[in-house]
This record gives sequence, structure tokens and C-alpha cells, in this order.
Amino acid sequence: MAREYETVIGLEVHVELATKTKIFCGCSTEFGGEPNTHTCPVCTGMPGSLPVLNKKVVEYAMAVGLAANCRIHQYCKFDRKNYFYPDNPQNYQISQLYLPICHDGWIEIEAGGEKKKVRIHEIHMEEDAGKLIHDDWEDCSLVDYNRSGVPLIEIVSEPDMRSAEEVIAYLEQLRMIAQYVGASDCKLQEGSMRADVNLSVREKGSDTFGTRTEMKNLNSFKAIARAIEGEQARQIDLLEEGRPVIQETRRWDDNKGESYPMRSKEDAQDYRYFPDPDLPPVEISDAWMEEIRSSLPELQPAKKARYMEEFQLPAYDASILTESKKLADLFEETVALGARPKKVSNWLMVETLRLLKENSMEPEQIRFTPENLKKLIALTEDGSVNSSVAKEVFEQMFRDNVDPEAYVEEHGLKTVNDAGALEAVVKKVLENNPKVVEEYRGGKEKVLGFLVGQVMKEMKGKANPAMAGELLKKLM
Repeated sequence: MAREYETVIGLEVHVELATKTKIFCGCSTEFGGEPNTHTCPVCTGMPGSLPVLNKKVVEYAMAVGLAANCRIHQYCKFDRKNYFYPDNPQNYQISQLYLPICHDGWIEIEAGGEKKKVRIHEIHMEEDAGKLIHDDWEDCSLVDYNRSGVPLIEIVSEPDMRSAEEVIAYLEQLRMIAQYVGASDCKLQEGSMRADVNLSVREKGSDTFGTRTEMKNLNSFKAIARAIEGEQARQIDLLEEGRPVIQETRRWDDNKGESYPMRSKEDAQDYRYFPDPDLPPVEISDAWMEEIRSSLPELQPAKKARYMEEFQLPAYDASILTESKKLADLFEETVALGARPKKVSNWLMVETLRLLKENSMEPEQIRFTPENLKKLIALTEDGSVNSSVAKEVFEQMFRDNVDPEAYVEEHGLKTVNDAGALEAVVKKVLENNPKVVEEYRGGKEKVLGFLVGQVMKEMKGKANPAMAGELLKKLM
């Protein structure tokens, strides 16, 4: 009888914080600058330079922790994690091992139609390393220290997940929390959210964990799902062959769809952690913690429930709109301008999501304003434009945030509601299609759609289709 296996997964998620300056110096954290232009003696590890903690980093870490139901260590410390690597200028990384800022939290996920809690072991603050660029042409490696010292929080889960679906649900919840509290934009493609997957397999029913491996280099949800499926298959194959799984760090190659070993897995003692002598402990008063707690925004579960009650939206609409803070803000701001909630929801959920997908964009990259979306909805509701013209205008609005009223006027796209002009065209269409007219009179009502289409064609899409339909029926 074939053995059945269970996958056990825990995640280490690094989230880059949205501060304007780095964690221990005043250098810019902006993404995409020329190499080594956002640097100073502190973040390049020059002898004698001293770190000074950025207060905003502590506040963002606290906000994420509180939103994730964590307890806060009101007395926490920084430690040095010692290792040599060319992108690590000090030969140590300032992190938190012994007293991390947040611990013992949880978030609720939904996967496969079931809800479950994933426990969070801890959240700690640390600095990022620089970035190595490998130049194959010159056969050398270059280092860019712009990212060195950019503030991170590392969110370490308990091994509570059992499938790729649960992992993606967990990451989506984390991303929502970080975005809602303003701590990070969580753009995976820019590296501001990165996940390392710790995975092991064991026989179903066993209560002992198998040997785990850690998977790195995962920069999209799809890559994470593929890496999980690939690694669980690899480990099951080894066990079926009676070979051991080796505890190691593996690098996932998404193009090849396989992983390969990087190094045998280290333990904390390999890094010779010790308290950082240059940084005093962080003491968080009750008042400071309460200030952060009271400033937390309405989070996704509460917002979803409110949309269903206040705006009478179906659960599906409310869920999709609140998955992105950008979409939720756009929805609320457009409704506040007087647009009907269901109409706004429809434009965001159908056309907006379609164009985002076609252009491989995230909701955060939406350019059009609530004001322009409200104007477009008003144009459709007062009959100034028909649905096909509205979609054409929306595509321009999505691309360049054009003013829909001005665009319609400028391009002569206003719907012709002039009954006289419309009647002349309708008569011409009827004269040109006598067979279709006979079919309609013989009870074949479906042909009406064809005739309306002919009227639209004659009027270059500017006819009012409802008026055209009524006029066709009347004259036939």
C-alpha cells in the first residue's frame, strides 16, 4: 500500500519598510537610484561610524505586529549576526535574536473553503544587505550598497501551513496588513516583500517533523507555489527511494522549474550572535504603544463587512475590492463624490482588473483619479455615451488619466440622442435588410440585435442602442 505524505511549511517573510531613510542613517531608501549613490559611512560599514535608530521603523514594526495580533516586547534589543559576504559591508548584520519587538501572534487565512489560524512566532527588525550584480561579460561581481541599511521586518511563522494554497493565502493576508497600515508597498517585483520557504514532508498521521529545507530566491506568488510543489515532490521521491533529506538551503530556479543546493543549513550559533554594543535597548512606553494601536486603520475583514452592510455589495465584490488598499480607497473616494456604489464596484472589478492583468500591473500602479471615474459613470448614466464608447474612454483614462468629459467632446464620441437623425438611419437600415425585417415579423425576435448593430455601425458607434432598438421595433 502506497504511503501518504503530509507537507509541513513555515515561512520567513522579509518586508521592506516604507521609511524615507534607512534604519540607522539618513540615506534615502528610494528604489532604483544609480549604484552606490544612496550611501554614507554608516551603511557602507566604515570604521568608527555609529548607527542611530530610525524611530519610524519601530512604529511600523509595532503597527504590523499589533495588526497581526502579536504581543509586543516593550523592552527589546538589537544583536549582531556575524557572517562574511561581499554585500555585507560590516561583516555583520544588525538584527534581533534574543528580544525581538513582536512575538506570539496569529492571522486567519481561508484556503480550500476553510478558515484556519497561522501562528506567528516573532517579528523582528533588521537592516538589509547590499546587492551583488554578476557581470558575465567582464567575469566579475559588482556590489551596490544602495540597499544596505534599508529597514526590514522579518515575520517568522510557525510551521502551520500544509499546502501552496495556504501559503499564498497567508502571504496575501500579510501583504494586505502591511499595505493597510502603510508599513510597505510589498512590491515583490522590486524586492520589498521576499519569502523564504521552510518545508519538510512526513508520513500522514505522524507527529514528528521531517528534515526541512529552506528555499530562497522566490519573488512572485506563482514562483512560491511552483517551488513548494517542486520541493515536496523532490523530498517524497527521496523518502520513497529510502534516501535521506539533507537539511540545507536551496535556490529555486523558476525558469528551469527546479532547485539546487546553495549551502548546508546554518543554526543561530553559526552566526555568533551577541548584543550590539552601539545601540541602546528600545523601550516602548504604554502611551507610545497605545498611540500606534489607536492609529491603526480599518483592516480588511472589518472593511469587507462594512461594504456589505453600508453599500449593500455582495460578499464577492466586497472581498475583491478590499484585497488591495488602493482599490478600496479608489472605491470609497469615488462613492464619496456621489457615484453609486455598485456602479463603481463594477468598473473596478471588471474593466480595471482586466486592464491590470493585461498590462501585468498591480493595483498600486493605477493612475486614474476618483474624480475621472465619477465623471465617466455620470456620462454613462445620463446617456451621453453608450457602453462600448464608455469602455473605449475608460481604456484611455486607465492609460493616461484623461478627463473623460473632455475626451468625449474632443473626439466627437457623444451618443446621438436626436430622434430625427436616428430615425433616418433606422429607416435606411430597414430598407437595406428586407429579409431580416421579414424574419423579425415572422416571430424571429433575435434578429433585432443584428439590426441594432447595423444602426450602430452606420452611426460609428454613437447611437443610443436602447433608443435604436425601440425605434426599430416601432417601425417594423
